[in-house]
Amino acid sequence: MDIGALIRQSARRFGDKPALECEGRVISFKEFDAATDRIGNLLIAQGLLPGDRVGVMLPNGIECLVIYYSLAKSGLVRVPLNENDTEAQNSYKLEDAGCRAVVHNGNRPPGGADIIFEADVSWLKENAWSGPHEPCYVPRDPEAPYRLGYTGGTTGMPKAVTLTMRGEHAEVANFLIDLMPDIGQDDTFLHAAPIIHASGAYFLPSFARGARSFIMTKFDAKTWLEQLQSTKASYSFLVPTMIALVVDVPGVDDYDTSSLRRLCWGASPIPPSVSEKAQRIFGKVLAQSYGQSEAPMAITVLQPEEHDRIGSAGRAYTLMEVAAMDEDDNFLPPGEIGEVVTRGPLLMKGYWNKPELTAQTIRNGWLHTGDLGYLDEEGYVFLVDRKNDMIISGGSNVYPREVEDALNDHPAVKEAAVVGIPDDTWGEIVHGVVAVRFDVSEQELLDFVADRVPKYKRPRSIAIWPVLPKSPAAKILRREVRDKERERLGR
Repeated sequence: MDIGALIRQSARRFGDKPALECEGRVISFKEFDAATDRIGNLLIAQGLLPGDRVGVMLPNGIECLVIYYSLAKSGLVRVPLNENDTEAQNSYKLEDAGCRAVVHNGNRPPGGADIIFEADVSWLKENAWSGPHEPCYVPRDPEAPYRLGYTGGTTGMPKAVTLTMRGEHAEVANFLIDLMPDIGQDDTFLHAAPIIHASGAYFLPSFARGARSFIMTKFDAKTWLEQLQSTKASYSFLVPTMIALVVDVPGVDDYDTSSLRRLCWGASPIPPSVSEKAQRIFGKVLAQSYGQSEAPMAITVLQPEEHDRIGSAGRAYTLMEVAAMDEDDNFLPPGEIGEVVTRGPLLMKGYWNKPELTAQTIRNGWLHTGDLGYLDEEGYVFLVDRKNDMIISGGSNVYPREVEDALNDHPAVKEAAVVGIPDDTWGEIVHGVVAVRFDVSEQELLDFVADRVPKYKRPRSIAIWPVLPKSPAAKILRREVRDKERERLGR
């Protein structure tokens, strides 16, 4: 079954039941199916051919999902563009992907190798919701490109990950088997994070089971609580930064959040103090999904009842395998730190037009994630850090995440990044950078961490910033923090 057939099947099953709601607009399953048929056929009529890439830069909302699944039906390849990225970054993606069309928010980024068609939100609204329509169906090989997912660019210019319909099927299956097995027609999924990133991955499994998707156009912690209460949503997805803001809302305990059965999270580690507070407020509902652009969203899952395993990213999804390997690609026994590797139908086909990099990343069928970690005897994965972020101080390996977790335990610290600063004696010294909730001295933070990590891992210095830079997926950009601090310190 292709993705278009899944949309049509849900339209037949659930008909006039609400499928989408945003800013007072309610769209049924049948209406969404018809809208994606109309737009899909119009795109084909513009001269676009199966396999052509189409850039999409739209805000959270109904039309964003309409164009996503119009492209799925018409055999075209989605290239997500982020409104928060610079013009240069989005132009690079248009050029790199060789996009032949672009659908945007009214402010199209320049560039594009051979753009033959462009449209905006108004065009979508004018053409999606009325008039006759014929089913839009362009066959697509399950191994052909379905969408390009650009990496966050934490290590330079972003790379385009080629994702297939085979992978999309696996992601949906993994979610419905392991992460949201009981979602159904009486449920609402509250989308607060950007549809262009992780939150969008939850739409298709919700749609397949007949659940309503309620979309917030932008995130605000207090508003999320209000919407959770009013919609009686049973599912939602937030990144840890969002969860931290929610649990700090004044009067958070006064909201009725009893409908929430599963608060999915991912994209970055969650401070234990935030996890504990969220579980106190919402109950045992937190569910972590660990993945990356090359294996989107669904490598491992940590279930709500497993959140007492501090630091674990859970166990492999049903359709995935996970292991740890050494530098020579030998499997490591439980407890030994190595590079986390995974294989299964979810994996990317490769990096767009980068066969050498693909061959370095996928070896013998195993995707090398670039994450360092280990598995315990029961198969639980514990991520230590990114391979390229490890600090070597005095010949000892220091994993920034461990020190960041210690800093995050301080009530004043909102978020933390730990980086290596070159040093003539030690090679590198450990340096912390934090954003804070209220005033705190560097010495207080240094003393606080000193009681929590071994001496060789302790930061020698700490800088306080107003906010830490993040990727579009809300991951802290350690490399940018590191470069700015090295420049500031003259190292």
